[in-house]
Amino acid sequence: MTTDPWGRVDDDGTVYVRTSEGERVVGSWQAGAPEEALAFYRKKYDSLVTQVELLEKRLRSTDLSASAAMASIDKLRASVNEANAVGDLDSLSRRLDTLAGRAEERKVEQKQAQEQARGKARDIKERIVAEAERVAAETTHWKSGGERMSQLIEEWKKAPRADRPTEQALWKRMSAARNSFSKRRKAYFANLDQQRDEVRVAKEALVVEAESMSNSTDWGPTARAYRDLMQRWKASGRADRASEDKLWARFKTAQDTFFDARNAVFAERDAELRVNAEAKEKILEQAKAEIAQIEDPRRARTRLREFQEAWEEAGQLPRDMRDQLEGAFRRIEDGVRQDEQAEWERTSPEARARAQGTVDQLSSAIADLEAKLDKARAKGDERKVKEHGEALEARRSWLAEAQKALDEMS
Repeated sequence: MTTDPWGRVDDDGTVYVRTSEGERVVGSWQAGAPEEALAFYRKKYDSLVTQVELLEKRLRSTDLSASAAMASIDKLRASVNEANAVGDLDSLSRRLDTLAGRAEERKVEQKQAQEQARGKARDIKERIVAEAERVAAETTHWKSGGERMSQLIEEWKKAPRADRPTEQALWKRMSAARNSFSKRRKAYFANLDQQRDEVRVAKEALVVEAESMSNSTDWGPTARAYRDLMQRWKASGRADRASEDKLWARFKTAQDTFFDARNAVFAERDAELRVNAEAKEKILEQAKAEIAQIEDPRRARTRLREFQEAWEEAGQLPRDMRDQLEGAFRRIEDGVRQDEQAEWERTSPEARARAQGTVDQLSSAIADLEAKLDKARAKGDERKVKEHGEALEARRSWLAEAQKALDEMS
């Protein structure tokens, strides 16, 4: 019999391995010396040792998952327990037990890391969902809102995954927000389409009305009617772009047809009225020169009437000169009217009575102040003397002006 610290070969070639549970047969050797049998089965043991060492290194230096590590440990443990090898199999089992403990620790660490990652993923996706719900509830800028909703969907897809129940609940909210936004947008544009259709119908009626007047020669009322139509056009809102452009083209064509015809007639008429303008310019120059030299308002009014008659006889003015010349003539009329008003106020009995009253009041006040001044002087009250003297001087000046005005009225 040939022996080894961890096994032996019997005389009949049976090979045994020693373990803590006793000896067990691992094989039979008939092909050579017993030492060769032990060497052969020791190599099988060394192979197991290499596998255990590799697993230890992977668990120590890589991010091997706990589940993968446990699967490798269980596989190796089965190999060690059933190994047809000679060596310290008990030490390999103990090393595998140590590896199993480290795998359990890694399992706890990986679970914690997974929980943290899922919590972070939950926070990220809750933020995305909250933003989507805000867009769905508040946004009325539909183009940018739609773009933002698409961006949020892409962010959701790229974000890490949380646990399945959380994923399902958050996606349900995300999908509901997207659907809500789509419904609001569709409802808005459906309502907008209805409003634009109503505007289109209203503007078609305005266009028909504008076209019915395009050949009118009733210039004043028709021009006012077109201005009213334009106000109604602006107030009615906008139809869809294609209809708006077509309707406006028809409206403008009708309007231009009328105003072009009116302008042509007025231009011809204005050309005929240039002679009147020349006559009225001469009347205006003569009126300015003569009336400015007349001091008596009554004579100025008489001369003005003559100019007014000549002005009316000269006829209508061209439109482009009407405001300028008529305004200049009105200013002459206003000047005469103001002179008449001033003369009336100066010479009216009521004005003379008011002027006489002012003179009388001032004379009475002066007499009273003179008496007070004499008393102050008699008492030697210098302060009162000064006060009454200044007041007396002022009222004498006022009296002189009032008397002058009264004399002019008389």
